[in-house]
Amino acid sequence: MSLNGVSAEVPFTDLRVITGISGKYSLADVRNARGERRVFGCRVVSLSCYAMTLAAPVKGKIGDRVIAEIDRLGKLEGAIRQLLTRGFVMSIVANQHQRSSLATKIAWMESQKNHDAFDRRANRRTIPANPNSKIILADGRVENCLVLDLSVSGAAVSAGTVPDIGAVLAVGSVVGRVVRHFADGFAIEFVQRQHPTSVETMVVLGG
Repeated sequence: MSLNGVSAEVPFTDLRVITGISGKYSLADVRNARGERRVFGCRVVSLSCYAMTLAAPVKGKIGDRVIAEIDRLGKLEGAIRQLLTRGFVMSIVANQHQRSSLATKIAWMESQKNHDAFDRRANRRTIPANPNSKIILADGRVENCLVLDLSVSGAAVSAGTVPDIGAVLAVGSVVGRVVRHFADGFAIEFVQRQHPTSVETMVVLGG
């Protein structure tokens, strides 16, 4: 398969583990009521110059076109090559110059791993090591979600369903209320302030 005339053959064996990189993505065939592409939050699990594994709340189908905007990497396009339990592997369509630039960025990010981990610990709002969780909606429906970031008072979440502002729900085992919508998800304010040492376990793992 090719997009824009560029080959998208993917050597999956070249994937490297690059955790903690946030981004957003859209699928060509997933649109809202106005016909606009839905945008979802994601996290990069592994990455090479040819393919990328994303933790993602909405997976699409094999062959679906993906447009991703990844922090420090920019815009990456490709197609879904493999579906995973909590995400998918996508090809990266690029020419030789773009792949060379991407390789340089990957090498730089790997060299910054320890520095980034220190920065995350120092911030009040943190990115969970494992972003996968579930939301429980007021009508009892349970849906996979991605926790983009969290604090003792709330969390930012991306999911297939975007509840109305004011809607009460649970993310993991913590109850909260939707207070804001943004491009790739929504913000939840917890009903009760959580303890800093246990909030990630309660939100991501459900306590």
